[in-house]
Amino acid sequence: MLKYKIFLCICFLVCITGVQLIHAKINHFDLVGKVIYLDPGHGGIDSGATYKDIYEKNINLSIALKLRDVLMKQGAIVYMTRDGDYDLSLPDTTNRKRSDLSRRSNIINRSKCNLFLSIHLNSDISTTWHGPQIFYNDNHKNNEIIAKIFQDNLNKKLNGSREYKLNNDLYLQRRVKVPGILVEVGFLSNSNDRYLLMQDSYQQKVVNTLVDSTIKYFH
Repeated sequence: MLKYKIFLCICFLVCITGVQLIHAKINHFDLVGKVIYLDPGHGGIDSGATYKDIYEKNINLSIALKLRDVLMKQGAIVYMTRDGDYDLSLPDTTNRKRSDLSRRSNIINRSKCNLFLSIHLNSDISTTWHGPQIFYNDNHKNNEIIAKIFQDNLNKKLNGSREYKLNNDLYLQRRVKVPGILVEVGFLSNSNDRYLLMQDSYQQKVVNTLVDSTIKYFH
């Protein structure tokens, strides 16, 4: 009798879980149960790339906040390394940049998230380079898969033509052990990219593409 009751309890739990997943799918909650960490690059005294009074750190944060909201609407649990204009460096440290990146990587690793996305803008001496580009570290088996999905989708949706690239020299990506990528959403040094990236409508287009890419990866 006891075994029968245990069996019924297990069946009930399985049914409830299945109903919840079906309900989530019907309501387009494609990311239910997924934990995602967003890392808006730079912040505080670290502006990142700049052009006159346009700062990379601000655009990174604006895109990341929009991305957080849409991911949460899809059912994901979303954390951010920063949600304002500050860095994560320890006070009185001799190397603020290293301290900042080290703390970011530590909190991402501790979260054991399913995916992390580090949001940045590119910049180059040449003003001709343009378009979004993905960089990945090969310290996780899924990173190249993620990079390909995101780059293909960004190229398709944002009329890009760049290729995703392996880069094992980036400090944050080298230290983070969970799956994830660096997303360079465009070149601040390119006049057209710069104009687009300042527009809320284009930022939202970037966000929708990143969300779609995230769903493609998990499904």
